Amino acid sequence: MSGSPLRLVSKARLLGQMLPVIIRIVIFGVVEVLSGSPIYAEILITEQEAKLPADPTRERDIIRGPTVRVVSPAPDAGTVKSPLYLRLKFDSHGGAMIDIDTIKITYKRLPPVDLTQRLKPFTKLDGIEMSTAEVPPGTHTLRVDVKDTAARSGALNFTFTVTK
Repeated sequence: MSGSPLRLVSKARLLGQMLPVIIRIVIFGVVEVLSGSPIYAEILITEQEAKLPADPTRERDIIRGPTVRVVSPAPDAGTVKSPLYLRLKFDSHGGAMIDIDTIKITYKRLPPVDLTQRLKPFTKLDGIEMSTAEVPPGTHTLRVDVKDTAARSGALNFTFTVTK
């Protein structure tokens, strides 16, 4: 026998404290293996916590920023004549609204031409509607940038061709 009597008593006490745990592990392990489901589990969420109201907020990468859609001239219209009907639609998502003060329309040229002030009288929260937009012949690309009240941004570049 190795060790002093004090050490043996210490080891016996430790074994006595561990024995119920070891027995529980063995019993639960056998039952778990036989039943296919655990008998003992650690609490992750308490019943009280589960009764708390759900948080309706979503992560930023789940909720999209506003969408800009071209209604007219239709993207598949081919060439159009001037004056043309310009109609853009803004869609917000996730309960936010379009922030009308953030709408910016740029004619894609070098240097870029800011059309925002020119289109302001035709701009509303749901889009832009200009029934008689005078545009010279040629291919034109516009960029529309918009943000919503949650500061998420959306943008669209669209191109159309005008003939005489």
